[in-house]
Amino acid sequence: MQKMIPPFLFLASILAMIGLAYFLPLQRLFFPPYTYLGILFILVGLGMTVRVRKIFDQSDTEIHTFKQPRKLVTIDLFQYSRNPIYLGFSIALFGVWGLLGILSPLFIVLCFILITNFWYIPYEEQMMKQTFGDAYINYKKKVRRWLG
Repeated sequence: MQKMIPPFLFLASILAMIGLAYFLPLQRLFFPPYTYLGILFILVGLGMTVRVRKIFDQSDTEIHTFKQPRKLVTIDLFQYSRNPIYLGFSIALFGVWGLLGILSPLFIVLCFILITNFWYIPYEEQMMKQTFGDAYINYKKKVRRWLG
């Protein structure tokens, strides 16, 4: 799992969701035009990830999960979430689920969140703690993992 970077997991999740919706459509929960609200969630989630990418570029730090970060970023969306990219991906996946309107793909969204929360984020937090020490620990006390 460590070799798969989060954007690939995100894309694999979308493909799995479409596959489940097509091959195992448990129950339709939403119908058009309500399913189109999913587009809004997709746009918000992807917009967050693009914004964070720009913040990382401007801060001249590493965005790649398994590479050494160069700077501790605590501005903009990082004031509200320590992991705004994962939050954005999750929001976008909820949007895909809403757009599909079928119950079964929700399982993939939950899997993505669990993998992110219990695999990627702890790995990154450990690296941040080793790299930035007390500055990261203090930041971690002020800002929640997902939102708040």
